[in-house]
Amino acid sequence: MTLHLYDTASREVSEFKSLKPSQVSIYVCGATVQGPPHIGHVRSGVNFDILRRWLIKSGYDVTFIRNVTDIDDKILHTAKHDEMPWWAVAMKYERVFTAAYAELNIMPPTYEPRATGHITQMIELMQKLIDNGAAYAPGNGDVYLEVRKLKRYLTLSRQNIDDLQAAADADETNKKDVRDFALWKAAKPGDPSWPTPWGPGRPGWHLECSAMAHAYLGEKFDIHGGGLDLVFPHHENEIAQSEAAGYGFAQRWLHNAWVTQSGEKMSKSLGNSLQVNEILKSVRGIELRWYLGSAHYRSMLEYSPAALEESATNFRRIESFLKRATEIIGEKPTLQLGKEFRDAMNDDLAVPTALASISENLRLGNQAVTDNDKAAIAKNANEIRGALDVLGCDPFDPAFVQSGSSDLTPALDGAIKLALAERASARERKDFAASDAIRDGLADLGITIEDTAQGPRWSIN
Repeated sequence: MTLHLYDTASREVSEFKSLKPSQVSIYVCGATVQGPPHIGHVRSGVNFDILRRWLIKSGYDVTFIRNVTDIDDKILHTAKHDEMPWWAVAMKYERVFTAAYAELNIMPPTYEPRATGHITQMIELMQKLIDNGAAYAPGNGDVYLEVRKLKRYLTLSRQNIDDLQAAADADETNKKDVRDFALWKAAKPGDPSWPTPWGPGRPGWHLECSAMAHAYLGEKFDIHGGGLDLVFPHHENEIAQSEAAGYGFAQRWLHNAWVTQSGEKMSKSLGNSLQVNEILKSVRGIELRWYLGSAHYRSMLEYSPAALEESATNFRRIESFLKRATEIIGEKPTLQLGKEFRDAMNDDLAVPTALASISENLRLGNQAVTDNDKAAIAKNANEIRGALDVLGCDPFDPAFVQSGSSDLTPALDGAIKLALAERASARERKDFAASDAIRDGLADLGITIEDTAQGPRWSIN
C-alpha cells in the first residue's frame, strides 16, 4: 500500500505524490514565542514529527522547515507586562520551546528561520504584490492585500467573502475593504520597526510565513502543516498572498486537531493551559510523547491526568517487555516493521490502528515468554521496537537517554532488583512471611513478579 494523506483543501484522502521523486518538502508553522509551551503547542510538533519519520522510513529525503514567529502583538504585550525587551522575551521562550521539543524527541528541523531574519524577503514579496495590483500602500506606512482582486480566496476554509468580519489586524480607515488584511503594519511609538519603501513598521503574521516558505522551499512545495486553528485566517491568507505573487505554494495541506480540556481548546486565554515543563514532573518525555501521538492527528485529544497516567502505564508495559526480551535473547531488538503497522501508517497515519498492531505484538510476545520461545520473542520485540522508532518512542533511542528522560527506568530497575534480592534472601532463610510481604508490596505498586527457571522477572501491570 502506498502512502495516502488527507488534504484540507480537497477534504479527501488521496495518494501522496511528491513534486520530486524521493524528495519531500514540508513547511510547518512553528511557535509564536510569547510564553512557555503547553501540550497543545507540542502536539503539533509530535504529529508532524511522526509524519516526517514515516516519510524517511518510506525512503524519502525530507526537507523540513519550521519557523519561529519572533515578532508579534502577543510578544510585544508580554514584553511590556514583564518589562523586558521584546527580543529578550522572544529568545527566552524560543529556548523553552526548543528544550520541550528535545524532551519529546522531536527531530530538529532542517532549518528553523526566524521572522525577523527575513524582512528583506518580505519587502520583496510586498513589492511583487503591489506590482501585480494585488496589494496597496495607502501612504501611512501600512500595506494591505486587496482580497476582492484575488482570483481565488477562501478555498481552504470554504467561506463566503461577504460573510467575513473585518480583518482585525490594522486601522480600518486606511483600507479599501474592511476584509483586506495587513501585510505590513506602520510603526507605533515604542514598538520595533524596520524601514521599507512605504514607511517604517513591522510585518504582518501571514506575510512572514509566505516569505520564509518561499525562501527555503521555492515557489511550490509538497506539504504545508499546522494546527487546525490556523486554517483561517493564517493559512487562508498565506495562500492568498502567495498565489497573488504567482507562486504555486503548497500542494497539500495537513492540519492537526487540538488538545482539549473539558471540551475546550487548550489556550492561555481560557486559563486551562498545561505547560510541558510542569507535566514532565509527573511523566517522562517519552511517555508524554506516546500520549500526544496516540490519537489520530485529525482527532481531538481530550486531556485529563487520568488519561495521561493510563497511557503512560500502557507504555511502561511495552517498555518492560522490550527490556525482558533483551535479557532473554541477549541483545537489543532490531528495527523491523510488520505489515499491519505499515498499512496503518500508509492510511493517513492511522496511529490508533498502528497501536493496535503493537498491542497484538505485545500479547504474542508475552505468550512467547511464557512458552520460552526465543524466536517468537525476538520477532515480536523487533516489530515493536521498529514501530516505536517510527513513533519517536524507542526507549533505546540515545535521545531519551541523553536528555535524562529515561533516567527513571534504570533507577526503578535497580530499586526492584534490590527488593528481589531481599526477597531471595528471605526465601533462603525460609522467612516466607517476609518474602510474601515484599512480593505483595511490589504488587501494590503495580509491579508483578514472575518466578522463572532463569530467576525472577518483573513487569509493570
